[in-house]
Amino acid sequence: MTDVKIPKKYEELLDVPTDYRDDTYKYCVMVLSGAYVAGKEVQKACVRHLKDIRRSIEDSDWNYIYKPKRAKKVIKFIEALPDTKGKVNKLGLFQKFIIASVRGWFTKDTDMLRFRKAFISVGRKSGKSLLVSGLVLYAFLFDKEPAEGRQMFTAANDKKQASIVFNMVAKQLMYFTSKVPELQKDVKKVRELLQNLKDDSYVMPLSRDTGAIDGFEPFLAVIDEYHAAKTNEMMELIESGQVNLLQSLIFIISTAGFNLNAPMYTDEWPYAKDILSESFDDPEYFAIIYEQDSEDEWQDRDMWAKSNPLINESDELKEQIETFLEKRVAEATKKGSMFRVLVKNFNYWMQASEESYLDFNDWKKNEEDFDITGTKVYIGLDLSRADDLTSISFVHLDEANNQYYVASHSFVGTKGGLQGKIERDLIDYWQLEKDGYCTITDLTSGIINTDQVLDYIESYVSKNNLDVQAICYDPYAIHGVLAEMERRGWYYDLQDIRQGPVTLSNPTLDFKLKVIDGDVKHEKNPLLDRAVKNAIAKDTNDSIMIEKKMHREKIDPLMSTLFAYVIAYEHGWDDEEVSMPIFI
Repeated sequence: MTDVKIPKKYEELLDVPTDYRDDTYKYCVMVLSGAYVAGKEVQKACVRHLKDIRRSIEDSDWNYIYKPKRAKKVIKFIEALPDTKGKVNKLGLFQKFIIASVRGWFTKDTDMLRFRKAFISVGRKSGKSLLVSGLVLYAFLFDKEPAEGRQMFTAANDKKQASIVFNMVAKQLMYFTSKVPELQKDVKKVRELLQNLKDDSYVMPLSRDTGAIDGFEPFLAVIDEYHAAKTNEMMELIESGQVNLLQSLIFIISTAGFNLNAPMYTDEWPYAKDILSESFDDPEYFAIIYEQDSEDEWQDRDMWAKSNPLINESDELKEQIETFLEKRVAEATKKGSMFRVLVKNFNYWMQASEESYLDFNDWKKNEEDFDITGTKVYIGLDLSRADDLTSISFVHLDEANNQYYVASHSFVGTKGGLQGKIERDLIDYWQLEKDGYCTITDLTSGIINTDQVLDYIESYVSKNNLDVQAICYDPYAIHGVLAEMERRGWYYDLQDIRQGPVTLSNPTLDFKLKVIDGDVKHEKNPLLDRAVKNAIAKDTNDSIMIEKKMHREKIDPLMSTLFAYVIAYEHGWDDEEVSMPIFI
């Protein structure tokens, strides 16, 4: 490392005692110096490791310490194990960094493993399953807390996927016992169960097909390819079973996926990023994300190591992997399926359908806070059909920048039971109401209470001193609501927005283009985000309309936004307009 030049901003951070300058430290040097090509999230993980070492030395009250010798012991064990082809390989520095992080950090007071959850996201064929199987085997053979009955699971959405890591563990165990014959009497494999006869510990695959798992107490669990999970049910069952354990660990290992409503994308991935960016502190959560920093980087071969870290490890691997990726890119470009390669080989989240109305990455980059006080606003109202949501959207005018700012709120009916609706829609409405994004009806009939809807509009407008330009609505089931608006003394411009290409096509296309250009900003709102993910564009006779593929996929918050935008996009930015009274 003598010829590696360290940027000045990292010099002080890298100044740690000699005892801590192990392979993990070397990896940090290679990443932060630029000798290894690495994305922003990997750089942040290295910075976090180095900061934590300094903090463990300088802050006597901080309860964590890094022990390089104990980390090295685990690395040496895993390096002695074979891969799926029976070949024993030296680990790359990025693999050593992961192993040493989860097995080298301990609590000062109890000498337990520091990290209780590890989030590892990387492109396909980067050895993540093989790496974690070695960690499972080490825990199975050598861990002592708890001293007996350690329950270990390789979990996934289906049994076939759950068995991949399990089979790797079993194969490595058979290899290890062949080298250490005295262990053979202590371990046993019966079908899909590995048993440690000395302390009654075991490893087994776990999936939704396994049946009731509430009685399990998972000391260690690997959740493989978490992007495929439609709900966080498995995660919740595992975590809830660890409550009485002094030491436990969950590995989440996965590439990116196509379902942007999956809990990995909506919950775990942003949580991991918040930790790495230091916007949230969770000292017992390890995170490392090997991904491209932009979807355009697939065109630059020099950037491919960001999501495929094995490229950094040797010239031989670099040539092999880059040749493979070049073929993948060339074929996908010809077939028009590059988005699949971006997701799986470059670990970049994208929607599965090329029919998607908006690229969610374009939408998400425009999320920001905005002072709506005193702004002109167009209000969109989409009343529910049967068990859909009723949604209100507020399209505010940012007249200083000639831009739009969108806020939204939804109302949830409970007819047929709220829990059933939560399970059908795969949306936790209880939590969303608690967070302020929706309102659950207060009527015992379970239908939407339109008084709650109008009360919300009234409060929102009054609290923020808004200048309402128009209320734009779908005429379906609006008549009783219009009468109530008149009773309340609302003298706003009321705009009937007909659902059809003549009315909606041009505004829908214009809204999309302004999102891409960054001229439509929006608040953080999970229900509006979900609607954007679910919306597909149907092109008929040169007109564009919004649809959804499945009934349970809600797009109501987006539709109410487009209703408001039909009138808002005709706004004359330079016109002098007379303000309408808020309430009379």
